[in-house]
Amino acid sequence: MIDETSVDVLRELLRDARLSYREVARRVGVSSGTVASRVKTLEEDGVIKKYTVQVDHERLGYELTAITEITVSGGMTLEVGEKIAAYPETISLYNVTGASDIMVIAKFKTRQKLSDFTKNITKMPHVERTETHLVLNTLKENHSLLV
Repeated sequence: MIDETSVDVLRELLRDARLSYREVARRVGVSSGTVASRVKTLEEDGVIKKYTVQVDHERLGYELTAITEITVSGGMTLEVGEKIAAYPETISLYNVTGASDIMVIAKFKTRQKLSDFTKNITKMPHVERTETHLVLNTLKENHSLLV
């Protein structure tokens, strides 16, 4: 477990990863050295995996978001998941409990791209069935849990 200071540092970086250690320190109420040490530890412990940007996919032309449930046979969930993860449209991929084995969240610029994606998944060995849901409105999309 990480302590409250590390959580506070992480929260500030999740809000804006471009902040300097000095600015994070000011906001959290600790020294810059403490921030640098905490960030290094968070990186080494795998809590911070990488630094990235959050984009608005719709502004980039990805008008369609699909959530696809996939049922897999023969205990091949991980193998099928690896193939689906390789598609650039795949945003999130989960092995889940319930009637389905895999849930995929993917984004597409056109209906044709969504259709091709779905047909390719359906043709994969060990895929028994799929059920695709189209997102009508994005009510919340934020993978930064602490913010």
